[in-house]
Amino acid sequence: MAPPLPLLLLLCLVASAAVRHAAADVPPSNKLIFILAGQSNMAGRGGVVGTHWDGLVPSPDCSPSPSILRLSPTLRWEQAREPLHQGIDGNHTCGVGPGMAFANALLRSSVSVSPGEVLGLVPCAVGGTRMAEWAKGSELYEDMVRRARVAVETGGRIGAVLWYQGESDTVRWADANEYARRMGMLVRELRADLAMPHLLLIQVGLASGLGQYTEVVREAQKGLKLRNVRFVDAMGLPFQDGHLHLNTQAQVQLGHMLAQSYLTYGYAHPRTPAPWWLQTMLACCFVLLWREPYTRFLI
Repeated sequence: MAPPLPLLLLLCLVASAAVRHAAADVPPSNKLIFILAGQSNMAGRGGVVGTHWDGLVPSPDCSPSPSILRLSPTLRWEQAREPLHQGIDGNHTCGVGPGMAFANALLRSSVSVSPGEVLGLVPCAVGGTRMAEWAKGSELYEDMVRRARVAVETGGRIGAVLWYQGESDTVRWADANEYARRMGMLVRELRADLAMPHLLLIQVGLASGLGQYTEVVREAQKGLKLRNVRFVDAMGLPFQDGHLHLNTQAQVQLGHMLAQSYLTYGYAHPRTPAPWWLQTMLACCFVLLWREPYTRFLI
């Protein structure tokens, strides 16, 4: 006996809703991915006073968009919104950081994102961390690599790593003196572990520090001579608390600066070359095609 018509209609509605929900959970496969790592100024303290965030989100610079996604703490893609590092930066109170302003600036540029492509932000920054805590094998490093790999596995390509860290390395001379070496190792190991030898890393020059060796760390940042490592200087941007954390206005400005750096050095430059085996195969095909007319003539 066939089920009554009202029941059939109800079943159709439930099935339709289930399909729409499943489709919403499927992340887009054409993502341009950015890894955001470092410490508190990358995580964002704009609008935070003590343990309270004022909840003010600059519009349109930091407004959410269907074209901007965030990889959540549970490794699921969701629409990005401030605070971008909520649930990532431990138990710290997060506010406005540079990530959303960066992403919205790229969207407005109309040249950095291909048609149908969305931006995928992968927040990894944790406040109060020293460079030594980001060494290969550490929890912070391994978590960053794991999140980056998951982001790519769901479809997309990594555009750049945005790095803002170093305030905690200004306290002790040993940390400040080792900053250049440790930063260089981080870049090399990250590129190796992600199999991206030409991965672009844009690092932010310190605007402040917790100790007396801020200039030592800044000089190490500016002096890092590695291919595809760019420097964006935060010095002079206004603070939230007078001496350490950038305020909301400064974070928006920093996001624009990072976007401009990516547009200049990332999008405008050639992407990672094809693997050596593919280049060899193409070269052999070219040689065969070039020789074919002469072979026919001789025959």
